Amino acid sequence: MEKTKLEAACSGDTVVSCADILALATRDSVVLAGGASWAVPTERRDGRISAASEASNLPGFRDSIAVQIQKFQDKRLDTQDLVTLVGAHTIGTSACRFFRNRLYNFNSTGSPDQTIDPTFLPTLKSLCPKNGDASRRVGLDNGSENQFDCSFFTNLWDGRGVLETDQKLWSDDSTRPIVQSYLGIRGLAGLSFSMEFGRAMVKMSNIEVMTGTNGEIRTVCSAMN
Repeated sequence: MEKTKLEAACSGDTVVSCADILALATRDSVVLAGGASWAVPTERRDGRISAASEASNLPGFRDSIAVQIQKFQDKRLDTQDLVTLVGAHTIGTSACRFFRNRLYNFNSTGSPDQTIDPTFLPTLKSLCPKNGDASRRVGLDNGSENQFDCSFFTNLWDGRGVLETDQKLWSDDSTRPIVQSYLGIRGLAGLSFSMEFGRAMVKMSNIEVMTGTNGEIRTVCSAMN
């Protein structure tokens, strides 16, 4: 529907790819949530492959940091890109089913994940009871899930990451210094998360881009032509 409205507002026979719409909408959502803007490369086309099997090439919510780093490197993204792009979890939510194991059945003894701040554990359990609704949504950046800021990284420092892989960014030696840099702690030269996020998004948007006669311009974004 929104694609049709956009194309109707354009002159002539202009059509807009779903890939461009998604990239622009992502940028605008970040800006509306308080983040910095960035120039979005456009004129890309949509792919003709859309299969669930492609998900195996993406970082999973229980992957080790080493596996995540390798998957990013396979796409010519580095460790800082990994930390920065996971920082998108400063806004948004997750379903309980993706992290409830951390609260009740994390190991053979049935104990919770010891990396969770003990004072935060009751909050998560109240939001996701053991036998509650697995589809219930919980903010990934507790206390600031609607604002694009650095509080997501502060929560990792405090043991308040909701997803196991998010919290691993703090516990792993290869990613912790980058988190610390975004927080400006331990004497490290601080990085601007908002500015670096835009840079990483542009870098990611240039992965396997389809232009010219490659791919297609989808008529309906949820399905191939």
